[in-house]
Amino acid sequence: MAKSNDPIGLETVHEAIATIFDQVQTSLANHKKNCVALYKLHLRAAEVARPTQKKNGTTTTKFVGERAFADAFLDMLNRVLEMKKGPAAADRIVKFVGSYVQYLNEKVLQEQAKEGGSAEEDSDTTTSRFVARIIGWLLQGFSAKNKNVRFRCLHLVSELISHIGEVDEDTYSLLREGLIERLNDKETLIRAHAAAALSKLVGSEDPDEMEEGEQSVLDILLEVLATDSAAEVRRASLLNVPLTPATIGTVLKRTRDVDTTTRKIMYTAVLPKLGHPRQLSLVQREQVIKDGLGDREPGVRVAAGKLLTKWFDVILAESDAAVEDDALGAGEGDDSGLMKGLIRFLSLFDVIGSGEVIAVDTLGSIFVTRPDIPEAFAFPESYWQNLTPESAVLARVFVDHCIKNGNETRLEAAALPVVTAFAFHIQEGYNQLLSALENIDNARATGVGQESIDDQEELEEELAKKEVILSELLRMALKLDYGDEIGRRKVFTVVKEMLAHPQLPPGLIERCVDVLKEIMPSERDLIRVVVEIIVELRETEEVEDIDNLLGVPEDQDADISVATDAISRGGRSTRKPRDLDAMSAEEKRTVDMTDIRCLMLCTAVLERVNGSFEDNSTLEGILTDLIVPSVKRKELAIREKALVSLGLCCLIAKNMALRSFQLFIGQVESSPPELKVQVLKVLLDLLIVYDQEFFKNSEAIAQQITGFLIQALQSEEDPGSQAIVCTGICKLVLAGIISEPNVLITLALLYISPSTVENQELRQCLSYFFPVYSYASASNQSRIQSIFLTAYDQAKKIHDDLDEDQEMISPYDFGLMIVDWSDPTKAVQVTGTERSEPQIAHADLAIQLLSALYDEDRSDTDRKAFCQVLNQLHVPADLERRSIHKLDLLISHLSEQCPLENAAIQKIFARFQTKFRHQFQNQLKEIKPSHYVKEEDVAKIYEYIAIEPPQAEEPEPRNEAMVSRSESVDENSESAPASAPAPADPEPESEPAESEPPSRKKRACRSRLSNQAISTQSNQTAISQAQSEEQDDVKPEPEEEAERPSTPTKKGTKRAPAPGTPRGGERKRTRRGTATRKSKEAPQEEEQELQRSPTPPPKKRAPKPRTKNQSRTTNARTNSKRKNSKSAPDTEEEKENGSIREPEAESDLSTLESQ
Repeated sequence: MAKSNDPIGLETVHEAIATIFDQVQTSLANHKKNCVALYKLHLRAAEVARPTQKKNGTTTTKFVGERAFADAFLDMLNRVLEMKKGPAAADRIVKFVGSYVQYLNEKVLQEQAKEGGSAEEDSDTTTSRFVARIIGWLLQGFSAKNKNVRFRCLHLVSELISHIGEVDEDTYSLLREGLIERLNDKETLIRAHAAAALSKLVGSEDPDEMEEGEQSVLDILLEVLATDSAAEVRRASLLNVPLTPATIGTVLKRTRDVDTTTRKIMYTAVLPKLGHPRQLSLVQREQVIKDGLGDREPGVRVAAGKLLTKWFDVILAESDAAVEDDALGAGEGDDSGLMKGLIRFLSLFDVIGSGEVIAVDTLGSIFVTRPDIPEAFAFPESYWQNLTPESAVLARVFVDHCIKNGNETRLEAAALPVVTAFAFHIQEGYNQLLSALENIDNARATGVGQESIDDQEELEEELAKKEVILSELLRMALKLDYGDEIGRRKVFTVVKEMLAHPQLPPGLIERCVDVLKEIMPSERDLIRVVVEIIVELRETEEVEDIDNLLGVPEDQDADISVATDAISRGGRSTRKPRDLDAMSAEEKRTVDMTDIRCLMLCTAVLERVNGSFEDNSTLEGILTDLIVPSVKRKELAIREKALVSLGLCCLIAKNMALRSFQLFIGQVESSPPELKVQVLKVLLDLLIVYDQEFFKNSEAIAQQITGFLIQALQSEEDPGSQAIVCTGICKLVLAGIISEPNVLITLALLYISPSTVENQELRQCLSYFFPVYSYASASNQSRIQSIFLTAYDQAKKIHDDLDEDQEMISPYDFGLMIVDWSDPTKAVQVTGTERSEPQIAHADLAIQLLSALYDEDRSDTDRKAFCQVLNQLHVPADLERRSIHKLDLLISHLSEQCPLENAAIQKIFARFQTKFRHQFQNQLKEIKPSHYVKEEDVAKIYEYIAIEPPQAEEPEPRNEAMVSRSESVDENSESAPASAPAPADPEPESEPAESEPPSRKKRACRSRLSNQAISTQSNQTAISQAQSEEQDDVKPEPEEEAERPSTPTKKGTKRAPAPGTPRGGERKRTRRGTATRKSKEAPQEEEQELQRSPTPPPKKRAPKPRTKNQSRTTNARTNSKRKNSKSAPDTEEEKENGSIREPEAESDLSTLESQ
């Protein structure tokens, strides 16, 4: 340091430093001035030194002034350490400390420069002593118990570390170890500052000095970047990790980070650090653009678009003459060279291969971000004569952009060729493609050796370029105006000739068919032309003279041949069967390749047909002659394409679909994985298109198909096939075709199952499905909440059986997911309309959970989870009074009937109880329990909790609107699965039972049967049997009402199921309850609900094995059920269904053909 001639009194140092710190905490503007003032004060204090003599006689200098200055400085910082993140004054002081240390080191460098750089690097100076004192003092705060102290110490070090200059080896080691240790701190902000500070040490490490097996600072930061759970820590590491070839791969993975801000920072702060886009590899560039432009957040897409414009500006500014493409011509109308710049820009991507889609998206983004660029486009004749893959893609994207935005004027100004001229350009591109094919054939025939292989690779690359050019021309041909008949005929001739060529690349088949569909007058004509081409491709010496056989009618369009007429006559083929066994290997290969090409043509045209199969009789010959024989072939490639073609035919031919359905099911069970994916797609498409035939006409067939789909979903080992089945089932459920609760349970359990962790496609599908399905309507939310207990129990069993290397969310978290899906506040509501359905999903779920708390077999873990879930429910304030009364009954008697012995659980339940009573305090005061005793579901509550009901009274007259709304709510509540109990069985008249002693009425906890086994199909059996029992139990009641006994029922009286659970979910009771009276209104309401239901009532089926959620019944009740099932049915449909036994799966599915 420079010396001052005016030493300062040490007693004034503290006050002077305090004054400076008081100023810097108010504003950042005065920091530089105060740095100068503090530096001068530091110089004057450093001059105060005291010589001391040691015992050995040597004399040393004691820096008294420096020590006093450092003590006062640290005293000021001590006042900041305990301040948490937020106060601006503390952050300004931290900034000032970093600025002052930077200022000190700048002064040291200036002094060294004046001395000619002769100062030693390890010289002991005032600055080095001051910095070492601060660093050593801050390191002590790294392990402080107070998190604010740790945070501020790391915050200060992250500000200082870039400016501390040279430090001794011991201080460096302590600093490095302390920062690495803080990377594991439990506080997110501390880890973030530790990562930022540690990144400054990356360049100071010497790999040769590191011990074997020791991680470098860079490796540690990359691990933090990839694995830290906090987005703030990942961002701190991301912004400070240097971009090198060793780190770029890990850094680029953050474009798919779960945090939106982190992904956005990648495109706004990290990737712009690269000077040129070519610093990334081709694969990396394409991945960056694909992730950015395909992001679900608009902010990330905008940031990626701005990055692309920066890259384009870099390419446009290049002045290297070697990059200029002279073959592009003068570029008329392109004065600024934008088109040439865009063509060079497209060279950053692989437009020949998979990068074509990314290149197209990139151009679209640039056109949106820079709308002035398309205004400069012009296409001279020389442009089309010297087409490259990049220039062809550019022209096509420009045409699509103008048409999409309705800018026809810009298209006309760009001087695009007319239809006839464009047809000649397509012809020229096709000729170049044939020339490339011929060159490859010649090279294969004559070439031998490595040079020949290299030449063949170059020729194949040239063929790929010609294919891309021709493909882009065909795509542009779709946008042309075919009012010019001459041009239309020319395009038709060229495209038909291309399709008839046996060596046309497969990628061009669909493009040609698209053009034909655009220019043909009808689908029938399109099919006839394609069938004619197929006949020509398969034509051999075995085919008789077709022209002489068929002839050409005079009134037929010249563009359309009649070669397919013979095929359409009753589906009879004009070809003799081919004897493949008599052919040579080369002939078989040629025939197989021809058949594959013909099947690809069939697939392409069938995908574009909207009419029925019967309206296009020309297809019958192709079906008989090509598709059906190919389905029987053993070659996998041929059979796959044939099955796809057959499936497409079935989509437009209902009778064919019904006949072929069993064939596709057999193929699913016996096909290899690569073929199974295609067959599953066909199968699921048929189920969606013909839902009426497969699911509505026959309940037995619908059950078998649903069971087949669930079995395929659960047992499929191939992830791709499993994802296809899952997607198809989700579509069927969303469309309302399948509504069985066991399907929802299977999907929900599959979503959290550890077996699907690696199947991201399946989980992505389900993560989209459940919110969309649940929030679509209140009825869907009721279905979701009805599966809570069954799904929870099965999820808990899966969680308990986890292996050591498996992970899965807890059952409680799974329950919270169901609560979120059934949240009535998130249900979709059309703007300007009132809700037509009552929002009672959470109210029903509360009844379901409260009933489960009466089950004494439930563990404390389950009870705690249920109580926590209760506090997350949203019970609507306008809930009808009967539901409020049911909730109040279950809440009020829990403490006396089945108390929660765990104090923590009782405290959680008390919060819900307090919240409920506060929310409905006014309604609870007005509710008279005696008014609801005659209600069936309320009576079941009294029976379930073994509480004596009050004497029934007639309710007071209510407003008609309220009555109507209450009835609709009740009907909805009864129709939702598990939201209300099923009607009780009619009991034979019996003598009144003797009343039980009061001591036996204290507890009514329910216990589950110990011998009930958990089955994967338990919910399906329980729900279906409950529905069947409900239908059986609904019998006409006599007009007179039976008197409700005022005393508990006799021993042996049957119990009603628990409210909020299916009939199959009854629990074993520990004591008897009071008898219930069957309300005569219940059958009427249930019959009305069945009539309103979109699905037919379930038919009676043979009893199935009892599962966990099904209740035991007495022999008397079982016999009663059997007698009821044999009684005469009430409806014609029941008569018909009751007289037929349930057939086997194969025989049922085979009946589809007769339908």
